[in-house]
Amino acid sequence: MKVNFRHIQAAHCENGVTTNLLQHNGVSQMTEPLAFGIGSGLFYIHIPFLKINHGPAIAFRTLPGLIFKRTCKALDIPIASKTFSSIDSAENELTKVLAAGKPVGCQVGVYYLSYFPKEYRFHFNAHNLIVYGKEQDTYLISDPVMERVTTLSSFELNRVRFAKGALAPKGQLYYPRANKIITDDDIRRGIVSGIKRNVRDMLRIPGSFVGVSGIKGTGLKIKKWRDTLGLEKSKIYLAQLVRMQEEIGTGGGGFRFIYAAFLQQAHQYLPHDELLHISKQFTQAGDIWRQAAVQAAGIYKGRIEKQEEFNLMCDYLQQAAAVEKQAFLHLDKIKWKK
Repeated sequence: MKVNFRHIQAAHCENGVTTNLLQHNGVSQMTEPLAFGIGSGLFYIHIPFLKINHGPAIAFRTLPGLIFKRTCKALDIPIASKTFSSIDSAENELTKVLAAGKPVGCQVGVYYLSYFPKEYRFHFNAHNLIVYGKEQDTYLISDPVMERVTTLSSFELNRVRFAKGALAPKGQLYYPRANKIITDDDIRRGIVSGIKRNVRDMLRIPGSFVGVSGIKGTGLKIKKWRDTLGLEKSKIYLAQLVRMQEEIGTGGGGFRFIYAAFLQQAHQYLPHDELLHISKQFTQAGDIWRQAAVQAAGIYKGRIEKQEEFNLMCDYLQQAAAVEKQAFLHLDKIKWKK
């Protein structure tokens, strides 16, 4: 039982799953940047009271599953998405869909993925992969962040599909229900709707923990961590920031680079030259996030520990917030042609 499937490597798992599944279903225009942008994947949230791996919950992207769902909705592609209460029911449904000739997206935990290098395995339950077949007791796996296809035994796949903890996947699977011809006009409409949603999410959600306000808020918190948490706990929190930024998919800086690529590709469909200028702003934001990650890693590893180093971390995040705010304000001012 094997679907005729072409594996496409990507920088980020859900972007890659979305791109792979939609291209398989006939959307030849789909690329990773378009999936990320149409799905309004760029985001920021910091929830101090929610802890993951002993550090605060910080995310640089939308909730797992939303990129796929939003991209398909924008293109009016019907989808199936299910979670399960038992391993048996989840495995039966997966077998049924594979038998119908459909590759299937699955949300999984990272910790027990046997093909991941050990240093990349930790308790994070928002990874995505594609199952495209089964041979005896072995599932055929297309993980977009890997160069080549791989396999998991039934036990291994069930284990990661039902990983415990925050964002537990509960056996979730998803896939497009049917092939659909997508025109360039459909892509254009999807691009505009995706940009408008991302402007809203990054600029207009109230509070000091979401969007560009959240980035500024995190910077101000970091400035106080050395005094309020102590040096050792501050290091753990900064390690969490770096882990979520640089090791979970493409993290903070990488997501900004992908969004910059999205705006460049959007310009091919919507010839607003502002998009190319704003793309450069997001590249600048990505560079600042990468500088912040190097600074945070230096503190965590004990190379630099003075309060001035925490102040510099705060400055980096203030700069990133300012650049992203201006970029989204510029996007908000574009008068989209009907």
